[in-house]
Amino acid sequence: MSVKSSASAKRMTMGLAPADGAVRSLMKDVLASGPPDNKVLVIDVGGTSVKILASGQTEIRSFRSGRRLTPGQMVSGVKRLAADWTYEVVSIGYPGPVLGGRPTADPSNLGRGWVGFDFAAAFGCPVKVLNDAAMQAIGSYQGGKMLFLGLGTGLGTSLIVDGRVEPMELGHLPYKKGTYESYVGRVGLERDGKRKWRDRVSDVVERLVAALRPDETVIGGGNVKKLDALPPRCRAGHNANAFRGGFRLWAKDNAIRPDLPPGRARSNRKT
Repeated sequence: MSVKSSASAKRMTMGLAPADGAVRSLMKDVLASGPPDNKVLVIDVGGTSVKILASGQTEIRSFRSGRRLTPGQMVSGVKRLAADWTYEVVSIGYPGPVLGGRPTADPSNLGRGWVGFDFAAAFGCPVKVLNDAAMQAIGSYQGGKMLFLGLGTGLGTSLIVDGRVEPMELGHLPYKKGTYESYVGRVGLERDGKRKWRDRVSDVVERLVAALRPDETVIGGGNVKKLDALPPRCRAGHNANAFRGGFRLWAKDNAIRPDLPPGRARSNRKT
């Protein structure tokens, strides 16, 4: 598949994010675990930016996304930004529901065409696509039963039990006159103000912890830093953990299978 650049893709601004302590710690952790079997490119697709990091690199690169970003434009932007990096496989954190390694709905904050898009053909290598909250959860996981809640544009949720990840859509559960997502996501923060939003977050966390009974809860996403204190038995995550999760997707014991690279028949996929 050839991906043509468009006017909107050309307008995307590209840049480098500072290599902060969390990213440096992340890369030390990855390198300390031994040489990877594959050189991995991790892509974190968000509503405002697309961030990338590859094996052996210590600096996150990014470009703006937005409501008109299509998957083809995303691939073109990533290829240009990672032109001097070497990678053999790709992990994509996708801001929407994913089933069987494929998006099942277009994101509300990006363009159209994500459902049915062949990422493996576009990149020319094996690709694993996972919900972005689940990818950050994998990167945050330390064992046992962990609930992950991502405070961002919406509410990303995932549950990991003894190493098995289960992406969830708990943000759609009814809450007051809307949903969990509408009260603790960006809309709720802007509508109600920081003080009320913090109270809503505490209430939502308490309800979900009471229902799911995790050993611990990780609160991540870009808005976790807006909390003045974490609820009991919670620890803060970091967006950099999405990259750790993307690398972990290619560990030998990971159960999530990749999409097929181009040139291989779908019927040959191992089950």
